[in-house]
Amino acid sequence: MAKEPVRVLVTGAAGQIGYALVPMIARGVMLGADQPVILHLLDIPPAAEALNGVKMELVDAAFPLLKGVIATTDVVEACTGVNIAVMVGGFPRKEGMERKDVMSKNVSIYKSQASALEKHAAANCKVLVVANPANTNALILKEFAPSIPEKNITCLTRLDHNRALGQVSEILNVQVSDVKNVIIWGNHSSTQYPDVNHATVKTPSGEKAVRELVADDAWLTGEFITTVQQRGAAIIKARKLSSALSAASSACDHIRDWVLGTPEGTWVSMGVYSDGSYNVPSGLIYSFPVTCQNGEWKIVQGLSIDEFSRKKLDATADELSEEKALAYSCLS
Repeated sequence: MAKEPVRVLVTGAAGQIGYALVPMIARGVMLGADQPVILHLLDIPPAAEALNGVKMELVDAAFPLLKGVIATTDVVEACTGVNIAVMVGGFPRKEGMERKDVMSKNVSIYKSQASALEKHAAANCKVLVVANPANTNALILKEFAPSIPEKNITCLTRLDHNRALGQVSEILNVQVSDVKNVIIWGNHSSTQYPDVNHATVKTPSGEKAVRELVADDAWLTGEFITTVQQRGAAIIKARKLSSALSAASSACDHIRDWVLGTPEGTWVSMGVYSDGSYNVPSGLIYSFPVTCQNGEWKIVQGLSIDEFSRKKLDATADELSEEKALAYSCLS
């Protein structure tokens, strides 16, 4: 029997990431090849014409799974009845802007979108925040949509997770699909901690630890970490534009694994509401290793954390606590 369509909201849909993301959703990359979708596309009034152009292209592509497109600049219309919300729209930091200025712009955007989602989204709507500062934008959204369960509000660190997988596969010259269980801890910023202490690679003679195969601790605790942390800046330098297709692809990965589940024995990284696991302060949206089953994520417990890692986990938590304080100061 044909499935009921799932309504997926994409904010900032006329932007670069939105333009890369919507065809992936319409093609079944996010929710599966048998799941029809109705796209709700939101952008700001100055982008209305470009947004209409995106809608025209979606119609022109004749995607079999796409059962409708709502393209609007009205936040209530965009949020009505949505089952999944991918929050790509935000206020980017411009040259000469202080962090507090960017934060206050994003606080006001996420405050208004949170209340629209709370009042008009479908029950049990799953939310993924992509726009930076992603962790703190997600926290603001949680504050202003108190009836959306905290477990349903997440932020994107899967891009960083995938970047870490990519770096390991490149140095070992193996397929990226054979590498698993890297971890991104903390903030989607340059303080994030890409951790390979528990990561493995599938080899002809069974699974082997990444650390053992790389056999270069200096690279793993140095260049590997900084490459993943600063990959976004490297792409801006190369393209003169920020990461779009990789961000869109990892947003699909994040939602797909959350909704359809992670493979047995594999975890992924998601920015989720901290419950105090691994001595991370509760009340932050922090990236942890998680497994997903039946549409729910669960933090992987009991992983050993060495002294080097502990410092990194704490440093990124400190930055998130500072961001939280800054965001809350914008509310007063």
